[in-house]
Amino acid sequence: MITLRKLEPSDLPFLYQWENDADAWADGSNHNPLSQHDLREYIAASTGDIYRDGQLRLIIQIDDSTAGCLDLFNLDIRNRRAEIGMYIAPEFRGKGIGRQAVIALEKYAAQQLNLRILYAIIATANSACTRLYASLNYDPSSILKYWTLESDAILWQKNL
Repeated sequence: MITLRKLEPSDLPFLYQWENDADAWADGSNHNPLSQHDLREYIAASTGDIYRDGQLRLIIQIDDSTAGCLDLFNLDIRNRRAEIGMYIAPEFRGKGIGRQAVIALEKYAAQQLNLRILYAIIATANSACTRLYASLNYDPSSILKYWTLESDAILWQKNL
């Protein structure tokens, strides 16, 4: 069973490793290394309030292990929607953790944040995430041509 929790200063080593994982840059919006100083300031400035910060980063916790992080960002309050971003540490991939985390996030987004739509933009080359969002009944609503240097992307969305 997973738990989603707010960032803590003790998460710095994990964030530093994950944000500097060049293999993940093709699937995310960060394409450059981040320093520990940058990340320390980010953690210190984060209130855990999506309305104040404009995004919400949650740590995916399994028992005493930190397995990844889940982001809500591009919050559109008027239209009650937000984008999902996710990183699962390599040693935790393929174990259903991403699925559990997205399901927990959907519940939180609907019940606590009053959002009505969640969406994710996934490169077509990212077959694991494509399978995940399809299995969670997200609709592939748009093809984004030439979205990344590597591939097109698909906008997956779900009404909560």
